[in-house]
Amino acid sequence: MQQVILIMHVLACLAIIGLVLLQQGKGADIGAAFGSGASNTVFGSEGSSAFLLKLTTAVVLVFFATSLTLTYFSARAVKQTQALPVPETQTWLPNFDEAEPKQQKK
Repeated sequence: MQQVILIMHVLACLAIIGLVLLQQGKGADIGAAFGSGASNTVFGSEGSSAFLLKLTTAVVLVFFATSLTLTYFSARAVKQTQALPVPETQTWLPNFDEAEPKQQKK
């Protein structure tokens, strides 16, 4: 289940990047007023901006929902691992007194 949501999350992320790059900026309409812009009649009189804005909003909502779901799964997994007893580990420390070289007497 978590893998499916993660795949949806990555696909939504890539879709957001693509949709944002497809959208025109605010100053793009000025060029069209002087005749240098292309006709946007494929998506209607509004152009593609209204369609792309609605599609971007929907994909952002999917991204937000998958983010919250993955956070929930992650928090639940951490709680389950914290409930397990942790065995005590023994640490080995060298005895530095024996490790020092002995000086020879003259």
